[in-house]
Amino acid sequence: MPFLLKLFPEITIKTRPVRRELVRCLRANVVNTLRRLDTPIRVINHWDALEVRPNETLDSDTHAQLETTLTRIAGIHEVLVVENAVFRSFDDTATRLIPLWRDAIAHRRFKVRVKRRGQHDFRSEELERYLGSALLQAVPTASVDLTHPDVDVALEIKGERMTFITHRMPGLGGYPLGTQGAALALISGGYDSPVAAYRMIRRGLKTHFLFFNLGGPAHETGVRELTHHLWQRYSASHRVNFISIPFEGVVNELIAKVPDGLMGVVLKRMMLRAATRMAARGRIPALVTGDAIAQVSSQSLTNLGLIDDVAERPVLRPLVASDKQAIIDEARQIDTARFAETMPEYCGVVSKKPNTRAKRHQIDTAETRFDFTILDRAVDNASITRVDELPTLPSPSLTDVTVIDTPDELAAGKGYCIIDIRHPSERDDAPLDIPSVERLDIPFYELQDKAGTLPTDRYYLLYCDQGVMSRMQALQLADQGLHHFGVYRHVTPQP
Repeated sequence: MPFLLKLFPEITIKTRPVRRELVRCLRANVVNTLRRLDTPIRVINHWDALEVRPNETLDSDTHAQLETTLTRIAGIHEVLVVENAVFRSFDDTATRLIPLWRDAIAHRRFKVRVKRRGQHDFRSEELERYLGSALLQAVPTASVDLTHPDVDVALEIKGERMTFITHRMPGLGGYPLGTQGAALALISGGYDSPVAAYRMIRRGLKTHFLFFNLGGPAHETGVRELTHHLWQRYSASHRVNFISIPFEGVVNELIAKVPDGLMGVVLKRMMLRAATRMAARGRIPALVTGDAIAQVSSQSLTNLGLIDDVAERPVLRPLVASDKQAIIDEARQIDTARFAETMPEYCGVVSKKPNTRAKRHQIDTAETRFDFTILDRAVDNASITRVDELPTLPSPSLTDVTVIDTPDELAAGKGYCIIDIRHPSERDDAPLDIPSVERLDIPFYELQDKAGTLPTDRYYLLYCDQGVMSRMQALQLADQGLHHFGVYRHVTPQP
């Protein structure tokens, strides 16, 4: 059974040459996307729609997969499941229509809607009345409701060609992917950035992905999975890149050199500097972020202005005026929320007293202390992978780190040494008091440099308030071949 793909309404109001080009690109995107289904399919151009014709009868699973895939291609307003025939007479049309709709209208209210083009010796309303009467006679439990029907019985006639519409599904809308240029989306794995990238994809931008790795291989693995899901679901017609920049060194330098209240703004400025350079290498004209005004301290209007100062390309913020709950709801709709809900949140650059109205001279002074060769090195070490190849990359083990949860479990072991990796200010506010166990104070931004110098005949347990950063640090060290580091989470036993 063929499908009719109705165009996004904004496409239909373009000039004829622009519309023709948009439809040409949409057809190419549909063809490229449907190749993954491994079944022969033709895509035919019409002025106001595309027609998708499978060359063979599809089984129910393949048919359902085809339906779902078509509803996720940008540029399509509506997906119609149709049946084509030649128009001969009112009676022949009713004979064909009744079997298609008999079950759907039983015990329900329906309306017949006929769209007609060309020269005919009847009006659309006349055929609607005739078909409605025929359906009522065939299905006595049904009723007609022209205002609030449960079922729309739709029919289109163009000259002698007749199309029965048996099922309607909303499409993704927007513009065909790639017709509006390209963008580089900063993606973190939370709720916001995937939704921002999705909105750009829907608007026709070929969207690449840039990830700043703040938490080691475990963090990157989760973001890879999210990115591949987003690409496969909404932009598989195009090849795009996943860029990963190791930013742990930048974070460590920032925490060591930048005042607490300015860390969030300076970190974002460093990210935009790096993103601008990667975009320049790929000839990508714009950046995309998930910022929303006032959602966090670095996203105040003042701070966003300071952050954008270092970007040499436009920074697009499709969520800038969105409420957080609306963003979460949209993340659930596009099925990225499940990744955000399980993604470990890296808390290494959270200011205790963030400055929501930073001054330019404060930022300039803070950045004079920063060693920019560390940022240069991070950009030089960036890895670039095609998104369709992400599932083939090896993933680190997430369970090869010892986790000690309680003081009793800690006391039962021998030779443990706890390393408190919190920021010195956090240690001062909430000291860790375990007198029976040796303890070292090494803030996390110094740990990667100092871990290799520690004696290897001890087993070290990393500690932070939530246990997230310590786990990431332990996995990073394991990835470097240092397997004598675990995690102490200090969970209070339940009574």
